[in-house]
Amino acid sequence: MEMNTNQVEAIVKKVLESLSNGSAPAASSAGSKAIPKTAKVAMLTALEKVEIKEYPMPEVGDDDILVRVEGCGICGTDAHEYKRDPFGLIPVALGHEGTGEIVKMGKNVKVDSAGKAVALGDKIVTCMIFKDNPDITMFDLNKQNVGGADVYGLLPDDDVHLNGWFADYILIRKGSTFFNVSDLDLDSRILIEPCAVLIHAVERAKTTGILRFNSRVVVQGCGPIGLICIAILKTMGINNIIAVDGNAGRLEFAKRLGASDSLNFKDYNGIEAMAGACAQKFDGHLADFAFQCTGSPVGHANIYKFIRNGGGLCELGFFINGGDATINPHFDICAKEITTVGSWVYTLRDYATTFDFLKSAKAIGLPINELITDKYPLSQINEAYKKNLAMTGLKIAVIPD
Repeated sequence: MEMNTNQVEAIVKKVLESLSNGSAPAASSAGSKAIPKTAKVAMLTALEKVEIKEYPMPEVGDDDILVRVEGCGICGTDAHEYKRDPFGLIPVALGHEGTGEIVKMGKNVKVDSAGKAVALGDKIVTCMIFKDNPDITMFDLNKQNVGGADVYGLLPDDDVHLNGWFADYILIRKGSTFFNVSDLDLDSRILIEPCAVLIHAVERAKTTGILRFNSRVVVQGCGPIGLICIAILKTMGINNIIAVDGNAGRLEFAKRLGASDSLNFKDYNGIEAMAGACAQKFDGHLADFAFQCTGSPVGHANIYKFIRNGGGLCELGFFINGGDATINPHFDICAKEITTVGSWVYTLRDYATTFDFLKSAKAIGLPINELITDKYPLSQINEAYKKNLAMTGLKIAVIPD
């Protein structure tokens, strides 16, 4: 059937009217799997009490992204919130080591924070929320770390509720930074956030000019943070790494991730004996550089004994106030002329670097994904926290039911 000009104009007019009336969709959504009308969120409602709440699925604005969660690791910060609520956030939806699939996004969302195109079905991770802070930029390592911004999983509760990755959906809002990581497997994506912490620490250590290809390095503390530190040093080509811890199993895993030797502090009577044993393992030398990853004030007080005159130290174990450490400024710092840097979380640039580290670690055969020792469904998140606090695993992950 042929249409005349008047008929065509009438059809166009109707289409334009429907658009102006708002009947056209404001956001594109995935059609392969229906988006439910409600979302489940693990809400910390009291100390050591997480309840699974169900909330209406929020509207997705022009600059927003709705993500179906695929997994999230439990961080030491989450455990501190669970036990003591040091940030005063309760009630709060925790979880900041998360990743998932884009299922709906606003019309203004085209690229991620590195300029990489994003589409429905892509896998993403979040980094920080800017809060209109011009000092947080992508490609300047001298700018401040994430301490100047907000992070999903550590946000006060609001009328959206989908603010943390311990949920089956999360709403990423305008001003957030995020990355398309579809080329990484799920376990690697869950490990991005903690690995970024160590990428930042190593970048801080490099500013001293002491950490080099042939450096002798001590890493004290072989929880997930110390183990990741060892793996990063190994990918950099550093081969003389001594791991220090009191857990034999973790020390063995440290060797699989790149440590050349280990010291179990339970085998020695005091720090002087341990420092002497360290020197023996380094052919009579103390360490050129040390990473202190325990979060223990005693650990910090001891670490100086492992370091040679003119050596360097990166302290990164204290993500919250862990108490005071007793040192002797003359013997520990001044007489040795030790160069010390502190490290706390990461910059936006460190996130991008982390993706390459994870690929490099796998390329040289490091079993980085084995850091994830346990996975719990969202409905069993209280059990996951207890497992984390018992320290009988390494990285504990929560996966939607």
